Amino acid sequence: MGRVYATSADYIAWTGQATPPADIARLLTRASQDIEDALLTAVYCTDADGMPVEACVHDALRDATCAQVEYQQETGDTGTGAAGRWDSVTLGPVALSGRRDAPAGPEGLDLAPRAARALRRAGLLEVIW
Repeated sequence: MGRVYATSADYIAWTGQATPPADIARLLTRASQDIEDALLTAVYCTDADGMPVEACVHDALRDATCAQVEYQQETGDTGTGAAGRWDSVTLGPVALSGRRDAPAGPEGLDLAPRAARALRRAGLLEVIW
């Protein structure tokens, strides 16, 4: 399953919502994978489980994960990531139309702007002006 950088309680604190989405565990897992994909070349110290040991890095990964889930909830794209790339998506029998100029991170990752900022502040992403 991989590392998950935020908890349901973290997400509630980040968003100020009274309750998280019903599938919050799945959303946090996928968002954590997105954050890892964005950090393929980042260097930071980890423990034996691969979790960051420095508090500022831990906090940045937690905040970025929560921001990624929040962004996906707002865009309505909590599944495949296709909604961020296409104006219209149908899964059976597959129809994609009208490619969007969505912001993309590494390898076309649709990284939430707030997630990118949290990672940049911690020095984990390069600063692009």
